[in-house]
Amino acid sequence: MGCSVPIESGFIYFPDAHVVGTPSDVGLAYEEVFIRTGDGVRICAWYVPCEGAEATLLWFHGNAGNIGDRVELIKIYHDAWRVNQMIVDYRGYGKSGGKVSEQGTYEDGRSAVRYLASDKGVSPMALILFGESLGSAVAVQMATESPCAGLILESPFTSVRDMAEVHYPVLGRLIPLSIRYDSIGKISKVHVPLLILHGDRDDIVPYKLGKRLFDAANEPKTFFTVRDAGHNDILVWVNE
Repeated sequence: MGCSVPIESGFIYFPDAHVVGTPSDVGLAYEEVFIRTGDGVRICAWYVPCEGAEATLLWFHGNAGNIGDRVELIKIYHDAWRVNQMIVDYRGYGKSGGKVSEQGTYEDGRSAVRYLASDKGVSPMALILFGESLGSAVAVQMATESPCAGLILESPFTSVRDMAEVHYPVLGRLIPLSIRYDSIGKISKVHVPLLILHGDRDDIVPYKLGKRLFDAANEPKTFFTVRDAGHNDILVWVNE
């Protein structure tokens, strides 16, 4: 039981140090920035401007890979939503230093919010927080702390405890978990427009967990079911 944190981390985080692509690969100008967090870790992020944009999307990716694996999605959001974007690699991912942890991901998020306000002049009413999968929990935490215009969650879950009971039903009940990502306990503190996107064939984060989180959230809120979508193909419809 004393090894529970390393065991949990091995089941939750799958970072990759090798960045396989950049926004320039899909024809987008971008700025690579390094941000010093409040606890002294140097993290890497990309800022991707969009001409004429009236909002900035700050997004937090899932538990595997790094920002380089999201290049095609950056292109989709750029063309479909016409927003500026900043995507952050958590500590321990890609070119970011340090070692990933729950509190570390929150500090990475806070540092990105501060950077956008201080260096890019992004006002709270022009900031949209977006999180996919694991990143949904980071985005929810940021929405409880930082004023913003809205919150978008893709394939969100309620808590690590609930996820553990789905994928490891016996161990999930026996092991005391220190990594919580308790979005279901925090969502009532969020008072901005909420959009949740979830595939009804998601076999990683069950659809029912996204619905449960939605039911616990405040209005105004919208739940969009992506028919026949799993966990990793949820936004294919944006291109159609």
